[in-house]
Amino acid sequence: MSSENSTPVRGGSDARFRLTVVDHALRLYAERGYEATTVDDIAEAAGISRRTFFRQFRSKEDVVFADHEEQLARAQAYLDAAQGDPWDAVREAVVGIFERFTETRELAARRYRVVRQASALRDREIVTVFRYERLFTDYLRERLPETPDLALIQFSAAVTATHNYLLRRMVRGRSEASVADLRAAVRAIAPGTANGESSDMVVAVFPRDMSAREVADLLTDRLGSL
Repeated sequence: MSSENSTPVRGGSDARFRLTVVDHALRLYAERGYEATTVDDIAEAAGISRRTFFRQFRSKEDVVFADHEEQLARAQAYLDAAQGDPWDAVREAVVGIFERFTETRELAARRYRVVRQASALRDREIVTVFRYERLFTDYLRERLPETPDLALIQFSAAVTATHNYLLRRMVRGRSEASVADLRAAVRAIAPGTANGESSDMVVAVFPRDMSAREVADLLTDRLGSL
């Protein structure tokens, strides 16, 4: 293993350094299995010491989702600075998250495969998804205090689920979903009333083989005519 002063992967920013370690960890998990891979294995592959590893990550589980911490921080910063319609701010925050994941598509695909193989990681993934929903809901609560809480929660859950659906299709290699696809899809998600008053509900059914872009285009066209 490299000595404490030997950290060749850390030539750039802390974020780039962390992503590099994440990449090494996911590669080892995919090759050897999550349980069989140790922190020492990851540190050696990344050219860092065990101590340096633990300065950046709390555990070998933590390293799997490390880039989500960066994503959450960026989304929080975006919302803090956002002006205008709060619903649109959440939509654009979700789009920004997806765009960054497309820039590290191979890493996201590798993580997807690793997480599917370890129940502990699947549980952690559920918690991570909830953190995004909570971020969006807390923002909307602050900006729209008169809006019923259930409407805020429903909207946050819907945009998060839409993001995750398109992201999973992308990392599985089932579609080439783009940022434009997601933007169109989340724009079609209207905030609910959730206040006991009657409201119109639209139920849409699509063929299983319809592409994400076709679904988004059709939703935008049909909802715009209502």
